Amino acid sequence: MTSRARLRGKPLVAKAPVANARPVEPSLADLRNVGPATVTDLSKLGIRSVRQLATQDAFELYERLCRITRQRHDPCVIDVFMSAIDQARGGKARPWWHYTPQRKRRMA
Repeated sequence: MTSRARLRGKPLVAKAPVANARPVEPSLADLRNVGPATVTDLSKLGIRSVRQLATQDAFELYERLCRITRQRHDPCVIDVFMSAIDQARGGKARPWWHYTPQRKRRMA
């Protein structure tokens, strides 16, 4: 049971798998560190699926976002993008600050 089901006091009943059912792709918001603001930023960049995100480069996304919005964003946005892209490519869900040293090395 999930905590949501426990809170409502209703047990979840697992459904039998449907033959030939396509696996449901997670949404961008399902990725760790990706909240509403990041989903909005990715949408501005034309990224609307995890599959699309997996093909991207965090630094290029950041530069494009700064151009599109005509403002310089906090470089930690790159860390969030790196985290999300890593997950989209099948990597482990890590906190965004795990990627900060890598970003700093690349920007040096």
